[in-house]
Amino acid sequence: MNSIIFNYLIRNFLSKVFIAILVTYSFSLILNLFEEIEFFKESDADILQPLILSSIFIPSLIIKLLPFIIFFSSMWFITKIKNNKDLLVLKVYGYSNLKIFFILATTSFLLGWLILIIANPITSSMVMYYEKTKSQYARDIDHLITFNKNGLWIKENVEQGERIITAEKPEMYDLINVTIFQFNNDYELTSKIFAKKVNIRTKNWVLEDVTISSLKNENFIKNKVEKYLIESNYDYAKINTLFNNADTVSFIDLTLNKNKMAEIGYNETFLKENLHSMLSIPFFLFLMTALATVLAMVSLRRYEGFKFFIIGFLISVIIYYFKDFSLALGRTDRIPIVLAIWSPVLALSFFTFVGVLQINEK
Repeated sequence: MNSIIFNYLIRNFLSKVFIAILVTYSFSLILNLFEEIEFFKESDADILQPLILSSIFIPSLIIKLLPFIIFFSSMWFITKIKNNKDLLVLKVYGYSNLKIFFILATTSFLLGWLILIIANPITSSMVMYYEKTKSQYARDIDHLITFNKNGLWIKENVEQGERIITAEKPEMYDLINVTIFQFNNDYELTSKIFAKKVNIRTKNWVLEDVTISSLKNENFIKNKVEKYLIESNYDYAKINTLFNNADTVSFIDLTLNKNKMAEIGYNETFLKENLHSMLSIPFFLFLMTALATVLAMVSLRRYEGFKFFIIGFLISVIIYYFKDFSLALGRTDRIPIVLAIWSPVLALSFFTFVGVLQINEK
């Protein structure tokens, strides 16, 4: 009998989670589809391209929203078994509030690890494909930037025409072994600039150990200088934001190849932030399930669905902004980034512990 009840709890809880994920996916797909249609409306892309790209982009968004999906799924499940008297039947067979809490929260915890190990690498590859595909249809965009195994590539429009910049790799505020191709408004090459190192802390780039090849009388004349200044549309902060896309980096890559990624130019703070953010997901799922269970079981009376949803929504908003605020403090170096990521987990753990003590007495 115990195995039947245990399977009943797990099966019905996971079915609620699946339905919540499906509903979230459907709404997100519809909303994102409008944005993709707007992007492709003047291109020659296939009519199904917006739908395909939306379909492969949404799963990564679902993982970000998973703590809140789990939270509402847990409230839905507990409220249902409470209102239809199944909770009383479970207690007759020896399933206390505390035991039900641990079964559901542990299930969410294990689900979090399965998502990190199995689903996250797949969604990361899907987002990478999404970005590459969209970049192929972005030819009319004035400013483009990409980072791959061949280094950093930048295309930007300037007053003199168009500029294409390549760099072997970034090192903090510097780009190493940089080549700059300058074209006029007729897309004719007018000059080539080679620099051993370029400081990009600001949009006024400082080039060092420079060789300038300028076109004169259909011949390129070389001129070497120690330092040279150019004005760009990009600085370190903007470039770092653009190519450090957390959605394209999987948990497996961060775990196994973190040092290699740092060597090719990924910011170490960015890698640390995303590794700990991913590691915190199973714990967040555990605590959000625990919090929902506590809220649903703290009272013996029946809950009206709409009122309970409003309570849950307000709590979710508070948790979201607290998490966002803590992360902002970490990114601005007010507190260590690791502490910023785990602070919401620690705070939720405290409130959950107090709530578990209350439901254990009921």
